[in-house]
Amino acid sequence: MNADLLAMIHERIRVIDLETAGGGPQDVCEIGWQDVVRDAGGRWLINEERGSLFVDPGRAISADTMAVHHIRDIDVVGAPFWKQIAPSVLRPEGGVVALAAHRAGFEMRYCSASLTGGARWICTWKCALRLWPHLPRFSNQMLRYQRMPEGLIHELGLPAHRAMPDAYVTAHHLRDMLNEVSLDQLLLWSSEPGLLPRVPSGPARGKSWDQAPEAALRNLALDRDIDIRFSAETELRRRGELLGPEPLTPVQPSLL
Repeated sequence: MNADLLAMIHERIRVIDLETAGGGPQDVCEIGWQDVVRDAGGRWLINEERGSLFVDPGRAISADTMAVHHIRDIDVVGAPFWKQIAPSVLRPEGGVVALAAHRAGFEMRYCSASLTGGARWICTWKCALRLWPHLPRFSNQMLRYQRMPEGLIHELGLPAHRAMPDAYVTAHHLRDMLNEVSLDQLLLWSSEPGLLPRVPSGPARGKSWDQAPEAALRNLALDRDIDIRFSAETELRRRGELLGPEPLTPVQPSLL
């Protein structure tokens, strides 16, 4: 491996997507990936390093999840178990500066620090909330069609809800984010709860947070949802109505 290629690989972020058999801690039945790398000019781009592997979840795949990803028990017969295959994907030769996923908290449930080597994570959902707050919705596929990222080959991003195509789509969002703000900024946003661009419920539903009355904000700051609490607290703090250490809502809780 020549020095230029090795240098590029050290500027690599691997986007991960998982499909599962259910909700158990070892239920992964497919892992997909797509790399995003920085070129010599400092621009981030999508390269050809992508793929997917079936994983034996050690139990029957539920009908509910088959109806989403269409992976059947017969498809994973003879596949390796999660802890056997995960390190080779999550810790590739040459290393990564971070791992990434859309709503990364889901992938982090399965990709423990012992499997990733303690890699940092970027959540493209949380970053999309910050960078593109004007958009009406923030799912991976809605971002795909709202934004129509340059260079995304439609067929490679299909079928949706399969590991490699979903990682491929997410990688295009990540590439554009990295070319707009710094890696450190994305990591910081990813370490915090999601900052929702609009009030999700109550009398101010659909309005920007600065239009919400203080009473509604204080009520939402007590919500069970960490992203709603964080968003309401952020607006109260902006108004000078919330004192104390920042943030009062804990940063993204450990999922490991």
